[in-house]
Amino acid sequence: MTENVIECRSLTHYYGERLIYENLSFDVPKGRILGLLGKNGTGKTTTINILSGYLQPKSGQCLVFGEDMRSISPQTRARIALLIEGHVQYAFMTIGQIEKFYSAFFPKWDRDAYYGLMEKLKVAPGQKISRMSCGQRSQVALGLILAQNADLLVLDDFSMGLDPGYRRLFVEYLRDYAKAESKTIFLTSHIIQDMEKLVDDCIIMDYGKILIQMPVDKLLDSFMKYTFKCPSGDISALDAADTDKEVHHPSITRGQAEMYSFLPEERVLAMLDKAGIAYNGFEKTRMNLEDAFIGLTGKY
Repeated sequence: MTENVIECRSLTHYYGERLIYENLSFDVPKGRILGLLGKNGTGKTTTINILSGYLQPKSGQCLVFGEDMRSISPQTRARIALLIEGHVQYAFMTIGQIEKFYSAFFPKWDRDAYYGLMEKLKVAPGQKISRMSCGQRSQVALGLILAQNADLLVLDDFSMGLDPGYRRLFVEYLRDYAKAESKTIFLTSHIIQDMEKLVDDCIIMDYGKILIQMPVDKLLDSFMKYTFKCPSGDISALDAADTDKEVHHPSITRGQAEMYSFLPEERVLAMLDKAGIAYNGFEKTRMNLEDAFIGLTGKY
């Protein structure tokens, strides 16, 4: 049986009278890297704050390593490393000084994880953080998180402030580190291309609910974009068809129709026939994670 590091059950939260989500439930298995994807305002940071114990949901329960985050023990909290803002507070220190300073607070400190990343950045231990670029400073913060040697890493928008080169460097380093050390990671990022290279599983949220949770490779193998020419310029009959929400965001522009679905091609064709929609030039396209995200959540 798979051991879950995180178990969230029926989470409901409001800000004032605004409902963020209701009855949200998900698990994060041990040793997996899970990415939480959603548009702005869907509750990603709210979920991170609940997971970290900084925010109590209006109802529901969040368990981490089997303990409720509202009453988690210091021993269990020490197994969690959290990154909310990717910047270093003590910029007057050098690379070496800040590592030594932080190491005093974490009994399982792994200096090799920190200096391994610094070596990739090509920065010397005596270099002052204040003289580093914004991207390099963010990498120092990320290195300090890795060196805590926690069993669970929670990273909120870890790629903020990183240019494409630094993002690629850290994504590769983080994935190699997590797999070599059997770490569990729960993260968010606005750069979905990074997520595709990094995560094992993804949760895609819409406003107030989870649309899917599944391995990324399974999602990309099964969720397809279907396009076709529609001579009538009208696919409104799909709304009346018995699609049972199996077709996502059908639209048509200048006679070119598109839709997204987990259904196999033959089922989509049968649905079009049932709805009485004439079509030609039908095509099925495999997508990357960003396109799949748009297909599930919509373009706007």
